[in-house]
Amino acid sequence: MNPDFLLSSYHYDLPEELIAQSPAATRDASRLLVLDSRNDTLHDRAFGDVVDYIEPGDLLVVNDTRVFPARLLGRKESGGQVELFLLEYPAGAPGGEVEGIGLVRSSKRVREGMRLLFGEGLEATVLELLSDGKVRVLLRVAGSLDAALEAHGRMPLPPYIDRSEGEQPGDRERYQTVYAAKTGAVAAPTAGLHFTEELLAQLRDKGVLMTTVTLHVGYGTFAPVRVADIRDHQIHAEYLEVSAESAELVNRVRESGKRVWAVGTTSVRALEFAVDEGGRVRATNGLCDLYIYPGYRFRVVQNLITNFHLPGSSLLFLVSSLAGRERIFKAYGHAVAERYRFFSYGDAMVILR
Repeated sequence: MNPDFLLSSYHYDLPEELIAQSPAATRDASRLLVLDSRNDTLHDRAFGDVVDYIEPGDLLVVNDTRVFPARLLGRKESGGQVELFLLEYPAGAPGGEVEGIGLVRSSKRVREGMRLLFGEGLEATVLELLSDGKVRVLLRVAGSLDAALEAHGRMPLPPYIDRSEGEQPGDRERYQTVYAAKTGAVAAPTAGLHFTEELLAQLRDKGVLMTTVTLHVGYGTFAPVRVADIRDHQIHAEYLEVSAESAELVNRVRESGKRVWAVGTTSVRALEFAVDEGGRVRATNGLCDLYIYPGYRFRVVQNLITNFHLPGSSLLFLVSSLAGRERIFKAYGHAVAERYRFFSYGDAMVILR
């Protein structure tokens, strides 16, 4: 079998101390590894140097999803501790009674009808036990549900970031892009965490165009791949929105001969999902279940700004399909040797094609 399709081909050794537990001192202080797949070269730069690689007239596409404080710690009505990881809820709901979908963790299995208490003015009742450990809940809140989540919830940092002692100062701000606008994600589009308003202004002043897509990153982004042949993996579906204005701009830039840069794998999936049979990006909204692995033919995205991804993850398959698996693993080996910081709060990488 082609090794590109074997899960075992996507393992690499990573010293635990290279998994970033906190962000860099400032967003753009991260390091940047530039992989130029056109000539198989690697360059060690600072993230602010990304401006040097994006040309006037190029288009930068970012994901403007906003992470909500999805982790609710509380107690069952009987007194036992409980955690509700809220996966879906209607953002902007005025309060009262609102339904949502989540995951519940407690010492004993929850049952339908059980009340969960999370602080003054916020509680939930389990309405239905669903598949994959999910539950449908009825949230009761005195005021705005968004405000209640801000007051009682915690940011849903990935499990490899240790917050057993509680949130660190700054997590609320730094696990959110500066252009986050549309609430609905339970994980950040982490490639965008490196951008500052000043860096975006530099790009605009240079003549770089910018537009947004929305892809609400779901809990499934952390789901491990459990099949030996990666082609058998079932990718998670996430809500996607590509506006008519964004689609038109992407098409216009491509027709001009300039390059489309995706910030993060979520922007890649959004753009490639929204392209039609004729190769044009169309306004799209709904669930995106595009699974990209080696052999995929990219039709929209030329270059990618991304972070370093977990071994054996679907995100690692995606970047391998863009640059080639052997190039990616050479780059990752270099990053480990040079002590780059990995994963969500870690350093960044540019893939040039």
